[in-house]
Amino acid sequence: MAKLKVYVKNNQAEIKIPVGIRLLIRRCCQAVLTTEKFDKDAEVSVSFVSNNEIKNLNKIYRNKDSVTDVLSFPLTGNDGSVEINPETGAVLLGDVVISLETAVKQAKNYGHSLEREIGFLTVHSMLHLLGYDHETSPLDQQIMHEKEESVLEKLGISRDATFIVNGDNA
Repeated sequence: MAKLKVYVKNNQAEIKIPVGIRLLIRRCCQAVLTTEKFDKDAEVSVSFVSNNEIKNLNKIYRNKDSVTDVLSFPLTGNDGSVEINPETGAVLLGDVVISLETAVKQAKNYGHSLEREIGFLTVHSMLHLLGYDHETSPLDQQIMHEKEESVLEKLGISRDATFIVNGDNA
């Protein structure tokens, strides 16, 4: 089995990262690579940022002056070329940037756990790093959505299994 190195960085101070989130992110990244039959050693960086920071990044890189939940910065070229870490030989997949503030808000709005939300955002971004794009067509959007739900279900954090029951948030 190929090795995966996931660097998780906390670049925000607004919200404390819950216990177990770093392991969840690593599990999600590995599950996507396994599902997609990516068999090379790989590295990915995942950073938590504030809403202000993700808004700034969204404006710079996507020309959208708004807060978003997650951004993906793939290092794979459009021609399929990849960057390799010269020290390890691992494929550098890219960077994932998550607004923890927005993830908390969305989890509450959708009525599911923060773990489910961060798991979804991680899987979603990993698929982007591998070349999937839900913004190109309705079919591509459906394909990506089905892959996201399949990976999350394999991890035991499917949509149906992670909804918070009212009164059960102790």
